[in-house]
This record gives sequence, C-alpha cells and structure tokens, in this order.
Amino acid sequence: MPIQITAPLDLDTIENLKAGDALFLSGTIYTARDAAHKRMYESCLAGDVLPFDLTNQVIYYVGPTPAKDNQVIGSAGPTTSERMDKYTPTLLDLGLKGMIGKGYRNEEVKRSIKINKAVYFAAIGGSAALIAQCIKHVEVIAYEDLGTEAIRKLEVENMPLIVINDANGQDYYEIGVAAFKEA
Repeated sequence: MPIQITAPLDLDTIENLKAGDALFLSGTIYTARDAAHKRMYESCLAGDVLPFDLTNQVIYYVGPTPAKDNQVIGSAGPTTSERMDKYTPTLLDLGLKGMIGKGYRNEEVKRSIKINKAVYFAAIGGSAALIAQCIKHVEVIAYEDLGTEAIRKLEVENMPLIVINDANGQDYYEIGVAAFKEA
C-alpha cells in the first residue's frame, strides 16, 4: 500500500521516507523547468527575492501542455531532472525539500539532498495524462513570459511517485542495479 504524504514537506515525513517507497503526494507543489531554474539561480546570485519561498516546498520538473476544455491542465509528464542539477544544490540550501522528475541525479545533487535532508521523487515517464488527473488547481505565479516553463503553483491529490534519493543518501537506482547484478 503506498504511503500518503502532504506538501509542503516536514522533516519528520522526509526522514521516514526510504529509497524505493511508493507514495501518493497531495498538497501544494510548484513547477519549474530549465529556464525557470536558471532565472531563480541568477536571482539568488544577484541577491534578489525569489518568486516563492522555497522553505519545505516541492518542485515538479514539468512544462505542462495547455489545458483543453473542461481540464485544469494538459499533459503534465516529468522532464529529465539532470538538466536542473547545476542549480539544485543552491535551491536546496535555500530550503527546497523535494523534487519530482525522471532520471538520475549527479553526485553533487545527491550529497546536497543528504546534507539538506531533502528527497528526490520519480514520476513515471509516459504517464502525463494520469498525472494531469491528479492536478486539481493551477495558477501561474512567475515568469509568465516563459510559456510552458513559467512557474506554476499546483494543488495535487494522490500524485503517484517513487522515492529515488532519500535523506539518508540511499539511491533506488543504485539499489536496483546492485540487486540485478546479484541475481
């Protein structure tokens, strides 16, 4: 049975998550992809205020398609997380606690996840329509000029995810490869 968690995340929740845990996430999360991450990173370096307080928040790496009639959002599948790796340690240092995407994270990001007691979740690639059904409300809050890459505030309900990198430094991808090699 999947674990139920709510965003924003608290330390107790994060510390109890283990690499490989299947879960349903509900609550408030934010979207940001490559261009938005670059802008936030540059704002940090310039000492400017970010468009939202990162403390305990979750960012979903997605650039959703436009909503059709009677939809809250269009397809909303995850993008490759690696493209955000350059910016992630800085955002984690500012209080970000969760990231959702697909694919591996580099060693610097994994160290930063452990140091900052955060978590990286995978959303299943190819499930964009299913994930869109979990999104109940969408509001563009920053960088509207970036189109699909604008920062959005989402209200989600029972979004299916898997813990890949936990706050203790465990990596589900590495665990899976090791298990396969032993078989």
